[in-house]
Amino acid sequence: MTSITKATENDFQSIVDIGKVVVGEAHKNAAPVDDMKDYLQRNYNDAAIKEELSDPNNIYHIIYYDSQPVGFSKIIFDAPHPNIVAENVTMLDRIYLLKEFSGLKLGMQLLNFNLALAKDYGQEGIWLYTWVGNERAINFYQKAGFTIIGSHHFYVTPAYYNVNHQMYLPITASH
Repeated sequence: MTSITKATENDFQSIVDIGKVVVGEAHKNAAPVDDMKDYLQRNYNDAAIKEELSDPNNIYHIIYYDSQPVGFSKIIFDAPHPNIVAENVTMLDRIYLLKEFSGLKLGMQLLNFNLALAKDYGQEGIWLYTWVGNERAINFYQKAGFTIIGSHHFYVTPAYYNVNHQMYLPITASH
């Protein structure tokens, strides 16, 4: 049985734990080991996630499978991007799912949940960045209808960056 709930500041540990594992696995070849370790330590620690959760612009949700937290998402409403004509668009900043739960369509369930939220909030589309080397994620988003509309330099550390695709999905009546 699955459920999706809005995360509160009390959920920081689940996000830290899942984030360290999933981001580390998904991007282990995206940067030198020390740079990735630095990125994870800076972005997936208790204080950093508590701060993210306290910002009302950051909307986190956790997906549970058999009452166990197995993934999370973060969206930001009204996050325009210069490559997108529509102004009322949502940034899907993070969506992560533990690898052992990937065959259960939970990632798509979490994505569809966020699409419905964005639609309910009056958003015209949703966009994201994903590392060009993460074929699994690129295929997942393309299967959901996203298209690549640009590129972006994602800084892992101040001295090291990856090229990321910018992907976009207009929100239509069918979402």
